[in-house]
Amino acid sequence: MSEAFDLRCAKLIANLGLAGPGEILAVKPLTGGVASDISVVSLPGREICVKFALPKLKVAEDWRAPVHRNKAEYAWLMAAAACAPENVPGLYGWSAADNGFAMEYVTGESVYLWKDALLKSAPDRGEAEAVASVLGRIHAASTAPGFDPSPFRNRDDFHALRLEPYLNFTANKHPDLAPQLCALVNALYAADSVLVHGDVSPKNILFRNGKPIVLDAECATMGDASFDLAFCLNHLILKALHLPASRRSLLVSVLRFWASYEPGISWEDPVALEARVAALIPALMLARVDGKSPVEYLSDQTRARVRALAIPLIANPVRSLTDLITAIDKD
Repeated sequence: MSEAFDLRCAKLIANLGLAGPGEILAVKPLTGGVASDISVVSLPGREICVKFALPKLKVAEDWRAPVHRNKAEYAWLMAAAACAPENVPGLYGWSAADNGFAMEYVTGESVYLWKDALLKSAPDRGEAEAVASVLGRIHAASTAPGFDPSPFRNRDDFHALRLEPYLNFTANKHPDLAPQLCALVNALYAADSVLVHGDVSPKNILFRNGKPIVLDAECATMGDASFDLAFCLNHLILKALHLPASRRSLLVSVLRFWASYEPGISWEDPVALEARVAALIPALMLARVDGKSPVEYLSDQTRARVRALAIPLIANPVRSLTDLITAIDKD
């Protein structure tokens, strides 16, 4: 980071009333993300995290998105905190003037990143079920009477951040699948029934004392719950293909995830939702090898396997996650 960024952090913290500019001891950038500048700011007696959205994401393709998504992310964190306070970081304020916010820096001996645990083939500690339960609670709360959806009328931002770079871009590379992929785009763009996080990925989920803490809701919008479910489950499937020794347990965790989530569905027919999830996952599998944001850990051989699995399932979708896992496990 630069001196200018340090000054931007100092201004945000001062505007939020968290500390004066002279009280900042250090600013340490956090790495790993592509959509935002994130840093840990050391203050007397504590550390906090600050976040600013980037206008151009740090990927090989030209991928741009509006920076006001930072406000939507903070609004999602506030909405999640209302029904699942232990599952989001503490919030210290959002500044319109600085287009950034400050939150708790989640750290400690018990804290680990779910993605790291999966890639290390760490023993399963019920993470999938815990994440599904929290996600279901947030989704259900957003459909309850009295919920205010107005901060989340962000379908155009969601299109720029998710639908275009993942599904539309992939459709251009696979014109034979364009009708199916574009139909998914149109349905997801039109949906507005549930508060969607938009990036429910193991890289955005910390565990502290056995409880998930969900981060990075820059894509938050009113939409279709199937997107959050499929986005997360896709990561488990890709890691199952990447890690042969963990393959069976990861594929089973997909079904355990759904079993934990399904009882909380009160806003629609669970069978219909499951069918949409099962249809969307193969499209996202293909998008993570041929879209604008390819998964970094897959070998060329595994990428080819992902294509071979995903393409027929996009052309002829199954309607249940059990059928989807059976098709993938035959490979």
